[in-house]
Order: sequence, then structure tokens, then C-alpha cells
Amino acid sequence: MVGVGFGGVPSVGEWAEIEAAYAAVGVPVQVELAQLGDPRIGAELTGRGYRLVSFENVLGTELGGRRWVGSADVEVRRDEGDGLEQWLDVVVDGFAHPDDEGVPSHEEFPREALAAVMRDMAATGDTRRYLAYRDGVPAGGASMRTDGGVAALAGAATLPAHRRHGVQTALLSTRLTEAAAAGCDLAVITTQPGSKSQQNAQGRGFSLLYTRAVLVKEV
Repeated sequence: MVGVGFGGVPSVGEWAEIEAAYAAVGVPVQVELAQLGDPRIGAELTGRGYRLVSFENVLGTELGGRRWVGSADVEVRRDEGDGLEQWLDVVVDGFAHPDDEGVPSHEEFPREALAAVMRDMAATGDTRRYLAYRDGVPAGGASMRTDGGVAALAGAATLPAHRRHGVQTALLSTRLTEAAAAGCDLAVITTQPGSKSQQNAQGRGFSLLYTRAVLVKEV
């Protein structure tokens, strides 16, 4: 659940309905609660048995009139047409071996589940896929979705052997350049606090917009 707390506080009945829907499919309820939302919701969730498991940072940057330059050693190409399987292999392998810098993610998923999520995300009509190459071989991948003047950067992962070589910087620069060319005014990205991804984003001009607490309830 995202965005809760900006349009009032859900009623007891509404919480119960949501929890019942999750229970029906056998998965826990996860709420991503921004610190800018109504503060009463945090107390209500903990009272209902939710526990705090993690934090995430959402960063943003304005795009107008700016240019971004990537690494000269990394080539980034749009991955279109029949390239989905290769893109999936790179991104899923990268996510399956998380970077250990910063606060670790609270989530771990089997490779099959990661691949299913990434495949669904890539199938969205306005999602663009990107592959980064070092020495002619795929080194990392990412995606971007644009809507209403906002570019949402997501799905970024680098294969372990290619980390610390400018792959993420190149993927960020390419996506920001394309977002600006597409007429977007703002780009946003979500990272783990203190992670290399956050450092890379801040190096490209991103600033912290808000932090969200991740609360989970087993149902």
C-alpha cells in the first residue's frame, strides 16, 4: 500500500477490508508510509499489529535545461523488441546479488518471483528498458516510466563483476537525458538509505524528497 495518509485516515472497517483481501491470497500486508503523511496512521498501524521492518528514501530532481554525462567506458542502449529475455537475465541476476553498502533491503525473493515482477513491469506500454555494456558485454540494466511530466526511474541493477565501474552512473545519465527530451519536468527514484544507489543519484543532482517507513502485518 502506498500513498496512504494524504487523503485522511482510513477507518477501522477500511483497514479490515484491506487486510482481508491480503489474507485471501495468503500474503502479508505491506504499507509504505511517507513521513509527510498523517502522523496518526503510524500509531494506528502499530496498534493493529504492524511492525516496522525497513525504510526507503524517495529522491527527485528537476530536469529543465540540464545535461548529464555518463562514463566513457560504459555504453547504454535502449533494449527494445526481442531483447526482453537478455534484459531480464541481467537485471534479475543483479538483484539476486544485492550490493552490501548501506541499509540492507528487508525483502528477498526467489529468482522466479523477481523475473515475474520485472517481466510485468517491462510489459507496461510506456516503460523503457535499458542495457549497459562494458567491453561489449552486458553489465547492468534499468527501466524508466514516464507519465504526466514525471519520469520514474526503477529496475536498476548491476552484475557483481561490473560494480564500481560507472554502470549505474551511465544508466542514470541516459535515462535523465531521455526523460528531459520527452518533456518531463521531474525525475524520481527510490533507494535504500545510505546505499550506493542513493550516492549515485545524489551525484546526478537528486535530493531527498521524503522517507517512507515500511510496515508489515502477517494476516
